[in-house]
Amino acid sequence: MSDGTIGKGSPLNRFKTLEFILGVLLVGGIGLAVLFSGLLFPGGGAAVDLAARLTPPFMSWAHPLGTDPLGRDVLARVVVGGEISLQVGLYSAAGAVVIGVLLGLVSGYYGGFWDIFVMRFADVQLALPFILLAITFIAIIGGSTTNTILLLIVSQWVQYARLVRGSVLSLRDREFIQSARAIGVRDHRILFQHLLPNLIGPVIVLTTLNVANNILLESSLTFLGMGVDPTIPSWGGMLAEGRTYLQTAWWVSVFPGLAILLTVLGLNLLGDWLRDTLDPTGRTSR
Repeated sequence: MSDGTIGKGSPLNRFKTLEFILGVLLVGGIGLAVLFSGLLFPGGGAAVDLAARLTPPFMSWAHPLGTDPLGRDVLARVVVGGEISLQVGLYSAAGAVVIGVLLGLVSGYYGGFWDIFVMRFADVQLALPFILLAITFIAIIGGSTTNTILLLIVSQWVQYARLVRGSVLSLRDREFIQSARAIGVRDHRILFQHLLPNLIGPVIVLTTLNVANNILLESSLTFLGMGVDPTIPSWGGMLAEGRTYLQTAWWVSVFPGLAILLTVLGLNLLGDWLRDTLDPTGRTSR
């Protein structure tokens, strides 16, 4: 009978290696292009050339992916627009991690009033549909890049808080925690030096997957007019601009859509690889 382990030469192990390589290539390639977008496209894709408007892709060396209705280069706008989308994904996930992990640690370790208060508040928030929360949030404070990041932080800290709380509840009565208490170790050291390192793996995996999810949410909100300022290039904004030209100039929407697809696919592949790497007990043989 199989013991659930995976040999070095097993097909599943080779697949996981391929998964990691593909994820790194996709995320790394797009990340590097966005990072050096200022050098690659000094104008930021804002140059207007009405004489070249709606040029099809692969028809001109000057515009390899074609141009939009204002004659702006689609390739430049996709690369430059990726900066906003990636910033929203990364910053919102980081903010949700900080808030959620802190509240989850306190809630799980101390219990009592703090646990009841944080978890009931989390239950109420989870009962709210995201689109209702987004409409209310944007209606009150307005739409912008910063506000979109804040919205995603508010909507996602709950996931980290519940994950961390559950892990802390299973660890706080273990022998190494009891020993630390017995020798007088302060609570903050127990939380951050003993408990946090033992639950950081699932948090990293969830963060990777949430970055991908946040990129999709930012694009969706911007497409609906509730996200990033439409004057700032972003993948969601480009999708919204090109929807009226799908039948005559499909490339205006297709290429930013492909950028979203490849980025999210790469992040999900890395997240899946991290999950199996950091939690080997969860693997099964095939």
